[in-house]
Amino acid sequence: MRIAVVIPALDEEAAIGVVVGEVSRDLVGEIIVVDNGSTDRTAEVARAGGATVIREPIRGYGAACLAGALAAQDADILVFLDGDRSDDPREMPVVLRPIVDGRADLVVGSRVDGRTEEGALTSHQRFGNRLVTWMLRLLYGLALTDIGPFRAIRAPVLRDLGMEHQTYGWPVEMIVKAAKKGYRVVNVPVSCRKRIGRSKVAGTMKGSLLAGYHLLSTTVRYAWRR
Repeated sequence: MRIAVVIPALDEEAAIGVVVGEVSRDLVGEIIVVDNGSTDRTAEVARAGGATVIREPIRGYGAACLAGALAAQDADILVFLDGDRSDDPREMPVVLRPIVDGRADLVVGSRVDGRTEEGALTSHQRFGNRLVTWMLRLLYGLALTDIGPFRAIRAPVLRDLGMEHQTYGWPVEMIVKAAKKGYRVVNVPVSCRKRIGRSKVAGTMKGSLLAGYHLLSTTVRYAWRR
């Protein structure tokens, strides 16, 4: 199977080289770093590490992820992970295994079930995650423990979902649309490390509130949409 990794990045100069370097070239055919408007050397560092770099001028996590997915036209499986080194690309075989074995269509890495470094997740991140996963169980019957960014999905499935959200709602939109269409969604345990640099989302009150709003509203919005 042809596997492509998509890494959305915004001002991740200090971390992106490490992240790209940790991706196994024996496993992955292409590493796509989506520069979402960085003002530092994120693109140059990623390119020097061997990644394909594309630019997405529309700001937003979802916009960057979608741009990367569209660029990986030949991939059978798409892997998404963050560019701040909080995810560990060396755990990719664990994330891919349920799809390769034919047991899942979308695999989401669970930081709750895995090993989390002290201080890697804030208290409001943990609370928000518990709330969203509870709603996923209530509204969609999904027994998930996390909606984390480190995930793998079959490329035809992602195309079928018709992803729309350009910002923070992208991760949960993927999950709820997959559930609505009857695709198999599972969690696997993954590690969560302290990120390099300051978080643009959890590191600010505004970012945390916006992320929480979009995650919750997206979870509810699609529950009754046909």
